[in-house]
Amino acid sequence: MITADLVVIVVSFNTASLLRACLTSLRRAKVAGSRTISAEVVVVDNASTDGSPAMIRAEFPEVRLLALDDNRGFAAANNLAMREADAPYVLLLNPDTEVLGDAPAALVRFMDAHPTVGAGGGRLLNSDLTFQHSCFRFPTLPMSFFDFFPLNHRIVNSRLNGRYPRRWYNHPFPIDHPLGACLMARREAIQQVGLMDEGFFMYCEEVDWCYRIKRAGWEIYYTPDAEIIHHGGQSTRQQSGPMLVELHRSRDRFFRKHYGPVYAEVARAIVRLGMAAAVRRVRREAAAGIIDSPTLDRELAVFREVCAW
Repeated sequence: MITADLVVIVVSFNTASLLRACLTSLRRAKVAGSRTISAEVVVVDNASTDGSPAMIRAEFPEVRLLALDDNRGFAAANNLAMREADAPYVLLLNPDTEVLGDAPAALVRFMDAHPTVGAGGGRLLNSDLTFQHSCFRFPTLPMSFFDFFPLNHRIVNSRLNGRYPRRWYNHPFPIDHPLGACLMARREAIQQVGLMDEGFFMYCEEVDWCYRIKRAGWEIYYTPDAEIIHHGGQSTRQQSGPMLVELHRSRDRFFRKHYGPVYAEVARAIVRLGMAAAVRRVRREAAAGIIDSPTLDRELAVFREVCAW
């Protein structure tokens, strides 16, 4: 059993160099202010083949490593570590993040000061330290539509597409859910709503979790006091086609679970419409010589699989 004020869980899959930077940032994170915390870091490795487990054992002996023989997905891997954790707070971090300053302690201090907050997140920054959307509203049909048909950059970054105004990010504010790259949850909230739904292999698991936490009466908040660099999409980029399929399967599961079958069927119709437009685009690119025939075949296979579920 893991006992500490905070348990930081990092689920990794073939991101050794980024994982090293993440763990280094956690090692050097300063604990400032009046609240001194004890923290334990756990890495759950989803059967990486890039030497990640060996790197952790050699370079980060203080980190608890759970090396799995198969890739169980994000939710199941996090749940494995959370079942062994008995801390007031759990922080889920992606391996492509680097915490700045005392970000983990800052999140703990915020949660300590706001006992009605069941989950929260901090300020995410791009690799060049520019602004990155950290918080979102729960998925809607317009958001599904704009994924395929962005129309205008102002709409893409608007509330209609689930974004919060950038000016709000200078102070704490209530949100629907933070990006799963950095998500802290309170033990009492986890005990009330349960662990992550392992039916989500990849994507939407944190959205579903936050939806259940809010429905149980807890608040979810963003705080700018905790800053985290998020390099973004490094694990999923390795298998972009299959991950696109997982994304839409997960959204379909979320819609059916929380919004009902009619809502989910309308969302599926939007996806098919978007996939039809994507098919036309890649065929035009192939005809113009922008992409070759093997690339065209791979793209079309992914599109067919997205529409098959």
